[in-house]
Amino acid sequence: MNLLVLAANGQIARIVEQRILTEAKFSAVNLTLVLRNSQRLNDLASDPRVTIVDGDIADAATLNQVMLGQDMVYVAVVDHGRANAITKNTISAMQANGVNRIISTSLLGLYNEVPGEFGRWNLSMVKSGLQAAIAADKKLAASGLTYTTLRLPWLNDRDEVKYTVTTKDETFVGVSGSRQSIAAVVLNIVADPNYGANDSLGIADPATQGQARPVY
Repeated sequence: MNLLVLAANGQIARIVEQRILTEAKFSAVNLTLVLRNSQRLNDLASDPRVTIVDGDIADAATLNQVMLGQDMVYVAVVDHGRANAITKNTISAMQANGVNRIISTSLLGLYNEVPGEFGRWNLSMVKSGLQAAIAADKKLAASGLTYTTLRLPWLNDRDEVKYTVTTKDETFVGVSGSRQSIAAVVLNIVADPNYGANDSLGIADPATQGQARPVY
């Protein structure tokens, strides 16, 4: 499998990349990593399964160039842009190059699915980028591609992988989760592209349910 990672120096992306390159079950996965300032990933450059591209992940020409021959795309950053250039140009490049599977990073609160005091607080914190994130999610759902939107909780750096998943029609459970847990969900999809197909997955540590603020 050939996996294209956009915004490949993000903290969760780095966990995903490290696990793919070190765990036997991912030994057949090749990585194309796109980021600004490719020197940030110099530690991976010598791996024969890694191709590193210095570029703008919102640029249509760059996306067309790197899309050829890919099997799956992981967008490791939230598309906050008012024009949704990352999402629109990624969809177009995938369609033009016959790539069908995409994992996209987004916010919790896209569907008014976060209840209570935490939901009110979360909305106040994410509202500046929420409409763009909602629009990106709708573009993916209408694209004809096989997509998964990941609605991330407020993140922490705990080592444990502990999470529950809710779909777009369910109330979001929890307030926080570890970056390791989000990476685990991404890797579930890499291992089984049918996992979460054409759905939006809310991810959080269920032990944080009922908290009014993030748990670090």
